[in-house]
Amino acid sequence: MKWFVNFLKGIAISVATMVPGVSGGTMAIILNVYDDLIHAVGSFFEDWRKHSKLIFELALGGVSGVLIFSRIIDKALDKFPTLMAFFFIGVILGGIPTLYRKAVSIERSNFNYIFLIVGFVLALFLSGSNEVASIAIEGTGIFNIGLLVLAGIIIAVALILPGISGSFILLILGLYDVTLNAINTFNIKFLIPVGIGVLIGVILTTKIIEKLIKKYPGKTYMIILGFVVGSIIAIYPSEVANTNIIYSILALIIGFTIIYLISKKEN
Repeated sequence: MKWFVNFLKGIAISVATMVPGVSGGTMAIILNVYDDLIHAVGSFFEDWRKHSKLIFELALGGVSGVLIFSRIIDKALDKFPTLMAFFFIGVILGGIPTLYRKAVSIERSNFNYIFLIVGFVLALFLSGSNEVASIAIEGTGIFNIGLLVLAGIIIAVALILPGISGSFILLILGLYDVTLNAINTFNIKFLIPVGIGVLIGVILTTKIIEKLIKKYPGKTYMIILGFVVGSIIAIYPSEVANTNIIYSILALIIGFTIIYLISKKEN
């Protein structure tokens, strides 16, 4: 039964990753699988039989989530952007109490709140970029492939770090729409180089984060908490007045309640 739970968590993480402004890493923390996933990837070759089980279960859910929900999310974001934004704000808020308790239970120190502020400011800085990189996506030349691999590495860092949206990074790189289209049309020429870049980036990033969590757990989790809180600002819609605020608040409450209850049960 545990494999099915991990499968569902993989779906939830992939759904969060596909929404601009929402972090898959944040969702992994909320679902209490972040530490195990980081350790499994970062120390994969130390015990590949054990670690491959968790990775496979989450990856299977992740791929299923992308295949099942990519079109649905695309349409929902297009038709109900504000309601979706408030729902995911509720999701993030619902997971913050668990993350905060974890951060302070590991190491109680007022000094660590500085790292929370650092994480918050970094999240605001990263989400505030309005410049879109011009990346060539047509053709199969070495330069094009190299750019897509590099984009994949950048996306991987965003996927692993909580509070940073992988989809938002795709928007910054000018690749969000084309990536959704590539998934829906199975554009292998695009997906393979990006996938290779993501794989490289995931391996490098998880090793660094695993070492930080082991050596500086309290400070690392405070930075992560800052990232998560800062990501709420990035998600908050700019045109709330144009929609029914009651429905928006209801969407927030639903998102908060679902994740709060899941987090409470997990802990």
